[in-house]
Amino acid sequence: MADGRIEIIDAVAIASDALELGYDVETELSEILQHVLSEATPEHYKGSRPPQKSYKPRIDGLELLAFAVEPARFNCAVYIKFALTQDAFWLVSLHKDRPKKEDP
Repeated sequence: MADGRIEIIDAVAIASDALELGYDVETELSEILQHVLSEATPEHYKGSRPPQKSYKPRIDGLELLAFAVEPARFNCAVYIKFALTQDAFWLVSLHKDRPKKEDP
C-alpha cells in the first residue's frame, strides 16, 4: 500500500462491517488489508471492465477496484473495493461477500 497510508471513505460502514467480520479497525485494519490483498488474484476481480469511476468527493474520478476472496483469516468470502493514488490506499468497502442473486 502506498507508503502504508490508508484512507477510509465511510468510517461508519467500515466499522459496522468490521464488527460483523470480527476485527478491530483501529488495531487490525492494516494487517487485514495485507491478508486480503495478498490472496487476491485476477480471477478474484469482481469489478467492471474497464473499472468504474468513483463519484465520492475525496476520490472523484479514480478507478474503483473490487475483489472477492476467501482469506484464511475469515470463515467466509470477503468483498473489498478500493482506489489507489500515489500517496494513499482508499478503502471504500470491506465486508462479507454478498453475491448478487441470479434471476430465476
